[in-house]
Amino acid sequence: MTDAQDKRYDVLVLGGGAGKNIAADLARAGRSVALVESRLVGGECPYFACMPSKSLLHSARRGETWEHAVARRDEVTRHLDDAPTAAEMAEAGVTVIRGRGRVARPGAVEVDGAEYGYTDLVVATGSEPITPDVEGIGDVPTWTSDEALTRPDLPRRLVVLGGGPVGCELSQIYAAFGSQVTLVEAADRLLAAEAPFIGDLLADVLRRMGADLRLGVGATRAERTESGLRLHLSDGGHIDADRILIAAGRRPRVADLGLDKLGVQADPKRGIAVDVTCKAIVDPDTETDGTTVWAAGDVTGLAPYTHAANYQSRVVVSNVLGKRREADYRAVPRAVYTTPSMYAVGVSPVSATGLELVAAGYDLSNTPRATVEDDERGRVELYADRARGVLVGAAAIGLYAEEWMSEITLAIRAETPLSILADVVHAFPTYGEAIEPVLRELTERL
Repeated sequence: MTDAQDKRYDVLVLGGGAGKNIAADLARAGRSVALVESRLVGGECPYFACMPSKSLLHSARRGETWEHAVARRDEVTRHLDDAPTAAEMAEAGVTVIRGRGRVARPGAVEVDGAEYGYTDLVVATGSEPITPDVEGIGDVPTWTSDEALTRPDLPRRLVVLGGGPVGCELSQIYAAFGSQVTLVEAADRLLAAEAPFIGDLLADVLRRMGADLRLGVGATRAERTESGLRLHLSDGGHIDADRILIAAGRRPRVADLGLDKLGVQADPKRGIAVDVTCKAIVDPDTETDGTTVWAAGDVTGLAPYTHAANYQSRVVVSNVLGKRREADYRAVPRAVYTTPSMYAVGVSPVSATGLELVAAGYDLSNTPRATVEDDERGRVELYADRARGVLVGAAAIGLYAEEWMSEITLAIRAETPLSILADVVHAFPTYGEAIEPVLRELTERL
C-alpha cells in the first residue's frame, strides 16, 4: 500500500456530483485537489435524474414520439459518457481518481488499495434509491428512477410507487407516452409535504392524462404472474402490471465510508450532521490529526435538490478558503417540473411550527395570461409571519411557476417589507401578475 504522504492533497473530495464544483473551484483557487468517483463524474443529476427527466418532460409537452424523446434524452445525457466532464476537471487542475473511496484513518483515504492524504476532506457522496419493505418486490420486474431514466423501454402497464416529486414527474412522463400508469401513494395526496392545493391540482392533471391514482393505500405484496406481475394493496385491492417503478424516496449514501474513524455523525436516514458552515459535526473526543471534514449535497440530508447542493458547495468552498460563510436554508426552492409545474419555497402550511401564518391566495384563471395560454390551471399562495409582517413561505402550481415565482424566493431571503413587494409592477400579461393581489391582501391584513 502506498504511503499517504506520497500522494497528498490539500483537499480530497469524495463524490463527483456536488463535489465536482467544489473540486474545480478549489483547484482554480490554488489548492491541490483530488476528486474520487466510482461512477460518472458529474453525479446523478446530468445522467440519471434532473437532466434526463426534464428532457423527457419537454418532449412530452412537444408531442414527440417515444423514440424521438429517448434519442433526445440520450443526447442530453451524452450517452452516459463523462469523458468531457472529466476533461473539464483536469483542465481546472483536479486529479480524478476512479474508484470507491473509504477513510483509512484521519488524514488518509483508501481507493482500491492506494492511499491518498488530505488536509480537508469533503464528503459529497449523494444519495441512493430506497426500496420499500414490500414482500416479494425483489422477485418482480422493477426499476429505480435511475433505471427508468436510462432505458429505452416503454412499459405497457406501469406501477409507480411513491407520490413525491420523482413519482409525479415519472408518472406524467410515462402516461404522456402511452403507458397505463397506476401511482400508489400511502399518503392521502400527492406531494404531501406541500400545501394541499398543490397535490389536489396535480392529481387532477394526472387523472385527466389517464393515470390511475391510488392514494391513502400502501403496497403490501408483489408476485409474478403469467402476464407480468400483481401488486397487492393495503385496502385489499390489487394492480396487474408489467413493471414497478420505485420512487419511494432516497437516503444519504453514508454506508461503508469509514466516517466512524473520524468521529463524524452519520445517520443512515438523516445523513451527515453539519453546522452552518457545512463542516461535519465530529465527536469532540476523536483525534482528527489536524484535518477537517466537510459535507455537501444529498449526503447532508438538507439539500435534496441539485440547486441546494450547489448552494452548499459554494458555502464549503468559501470556508475551506478561510472566508467564513454560513448556509441559510430559509429560502431554498422546491420544484417539480410537471406540466403545470410546482414551486414552493420557505415554510408550508403543512410543516410550519411555532409561527402564526397569515395566508392569501389567487387563482391563475383570473389572469389575462391564462386566457392567452388557454390554460387556466393553477394557483399561488403566500404565507406571512404575523409577528414580523414578512413573507416566510410560498407555494404555486401553474405553467412556468418555477420562473415567475423566483422573486418571492428573493423576498423571503431578504425579508423585504410587504409594502415594497406590493408596489412592484409586473409586465402584462404574465402569470407574475397573480402575485400582486395576494400581496395587497396580505398588506391590508397585516
